[in-house]
Amino acid sequence: MKKCVLIYDDDQEILFLCKIILEKYYRVETLFQCKDIIADIAQIKPDFILIDLWIPVLGGKKAITLVKDNPLTRSIPVFIFSANADIEKICIETNANGYISKPFDVASLIEIIGRHIL
Repeated sequence: MKKCVLIYDDDQEILFLCKIILEKYYRVETLFQCKDIIADIAQIKPDFILIDLWIPVLGGKKAITLVKDNPLTRSIPVFIFSANADIEKICIETNANGYISKPFDVASLIEIIGRHIL
């Protein structure tokens, strides 16, 4: 069974592009908003999460913090996926496992996920 990558982004084109790129290697689930990330994780059971900081409703910073503060979900690698100039600082503040800057390099995206997926 393929490992699962969960991607949150409000840009439908980015979600579509990432799904096309990654579905060769992983089961890819995409969401354009984040209301309850813990419930999403319980339902989807991702092995890796990629999340935009500007995701509607909860927001990326809050969502990442909730994942990393929860003993049941903190071991899932969570990467920030954003064009935010402060991405490195936010990564440290939220305890994210890392970040991928937009615009992103396809080869780097595949390599980073492959290196960190559980």
